[in-house]
Amino acid sequence: MGAAVVIGRGVPRGAEERVAELYWEAFGRKLGVALGPPEHGRAFIAGHLHHDRAAVALDPGGDRVVGVAGYRLGGRALTGGGVRDVVCTYGLFRGLPRLAALALLERTPAPGELVMDGIAVDPAHRGAGIGSLLLTEIAAVAAEHGCSRVRLDVIDVNPRARALYERHGFRAVRTEQTPYLKGLMGFGAVTTMHRAVTAHPGTTSEQQR
Repeated sequence: MGAAVVIGRGVPRGAEERVAELYWEAFGRKLGVALGPPEHGRAFIAGHLHHDRAAVALDPGGDRVVGVAGYRLGGRALTGGGVRDVVCTYGLFRGLPRLAALALLERTPAPGELVMDGIAVDPAHRGAGIGSLLLTEIAAVAAEHGCSRVRLDVIDVNPRARALYERHGFRAVRTEQTPYLKGLMGFGAVTTMHRAVTAHPGTTSEQQR
């Protein structure tokens, strides 16, 4: 099944709610504190996507997203929405603590770095190699934009994801203990991983914009 999917770049127009559904299914426990309840969170994600900041896997017919890998590059990530958007959606008093929770999840790329947000794959399509295909595509994006490495964070309660990243050349560089987030977001440690990227010929920093 994984070999039959179509890997592309950018969220197709009209697939925003589908991508938000996949993201919430994969990361809802972590995002729920900031964007919950689920129906509000999915709507917020769908309404503030940066379409060009993702690699996607489409079913063989090319009309349904079955996997997505978002990334942050050039100041924009797949999931958008600023202070004003959060306050307008949730109100001032409910919005302010949500902004604090979102700040805990914020990751700013270093120069020459692409930060990956994570991979979300439809449960019915897992185990078919889609995650590997999306990682390969993300590495290609990083190379074409002149990045020297891809960075990601993986939480301690997701060993399968970490094993996938390690198979694709990611190496742990540090682990931060976060016991204060255990009850809040469901994980107690975050490991940062790096993968070196070979520069793509002819790319420049201008392409990161």
